[in-house]
Amino acid sequence: MIDLSVNIGNLKLKNPILTASGTFGYGEEFSPYVDLNLLGGIVTKTLTLNPRVGNPFPRIVETSSGMLNSIGLANVGVGKFISDKLPFLARLDTKIIVNIAGFTVDEYVEVVTRLEDAEGIHAYEINVSCPNVKEGGLEFGSDPTITAEITEKIKKITDRIVIVKLTPNITKIEPIALAAEKAGADAISLINTYVGMAVDPYSRKPKLARIKGGLSGPAIKPLALAKLFDAAKVVTIPLIGIGGIMNACDVAEFMITGATAVEIGTANFVDPSVCQTIINDLTNYCIEMKIDRIQDIINQLEIE
Repeated sequence: MIDLSVNIGNLKLKNPILTASGTFGYGEEFSPYVDLNLLGGIVTKTLTLNPRVGNPFPRIVETSSGMLNSIGLANVGVGKFISDKLPFLARLDTKIIVNIAGFTVDEYVEVVTRLEDAEGIHAYEINVSCPNVKEGGLEFGSDPTITAEITEKIKKITDRIVIVKLTPNITKIEPIALAAEKAGADAISLINTYVGMAVDPYSRKPKLARIKGGLSGPAIKPLALAKLFDAAKVVTIPLIGIGGIMNACDVAEFMITGATAVEIGTANFVDPSVCQTIINDLTNYCIEMKIDRIQDIINQLEIE
């Protein structure tokens, strides 16, 4: 038997395949297409303190080897999530990781505070790729000090696993990763989307209503892998790789480079059952490579 299990702190995943926030809804939407109980875990659509309708349309556009999105954190809000979405998720035999966001440090803390009494949640993923409204709109994740502050305050109010999700839209990711680790993060997920845009050459207008959006998909995989490599050199906590992962070989690349687990994002739009396929193919990869435990390939990059 091949052992696909991995550990994020004291959280044991049956396999390293998680769903990326914003690409899998609240899980129930994908239940007709994939056996959710087979997944290592589900990362929910980002939650904010209050409901958000998000940005105006169009807010998704396909690009070469990827897509741009400018959803604007549209979500039901923490209250409706607890009452309407969590009961379904809590019945599943998989780990539930709630992605949260805020526009002030206090908002992040308040969202977690509201979720603390709810059952069926195993971890939080803290999305620091949000504009800090009190500091002129710069992303929280571009500042090591503020990233650390958010992490510390959330760790003080929860015993659940805290994963900090990093933005790639910075020159060097190492200082942010180190700040999150020193502040008590149990793991780091990376990366979020890259800022990009697309223009219609006939109308001469941007293809997204908000002009710029987040680029995801295979186009960013080499960039994501490089950010993961940089982070793996400086932190010791588990890393969760994200960015353009489409198949089991992509998963192996990320794990060899330093990821303990991965999140599948844009691929879910191409094939809603792709996560289940990747899990099956990971077993075949291990058999082919004569590997008994998938965790044995983590951070095994050979550099001469």
